[in-house]
Amino acid sequence: MPTFKRLFAAFICLAGPVLAQDADLGRAHYQTHCATCHGLEGMGNGPMAGALIQKPVNLTELTIQNGGKFPLERVVKRIDGREPLVSHGSPMPVYGDYFEGVLDVPIKIPTGQVVLTSQPVVDLVAYLLDIQRIE
Repeated sequence: MPTFKRLFAAFICLAGPVLAQDADLGRAHYQTHCATCHGLEGMGNGPMAGALIQKPVNLTELTIQNGGKFPLERVVKRIDGREPLVSHGSPMPVYGDYFEGVLDVPIKIPTGQVVLTSQPVVDLVAYLLDIQRIE
């Protein structure tokens, strides 16, 4: 396991309630809700990518593009709609309500602060962490 993933796993263990994450469930959420734009492998090349104003980001390089640190808070807030993206035309397309839901699951970000989000977002983030490329 790459060092980053080991450190994040240890961090999650210390975060308390966030232990209820499931990367396999997150993968299923991803394939159902995200792959159409971001592609099956998360590289930003899904079949609908060309229809968007802005090309979808390569989700496997979120850590690389953020100086080697996974941008946890930004990812959570983009998925659950608190930080909308112009390229989506709205916070998230048709399935936005699925991820927005009730913000009742705490996730600790690297600064030590806790951000509330929904369980599907926590699971999806666990999957996104699994697919990160580390240079």
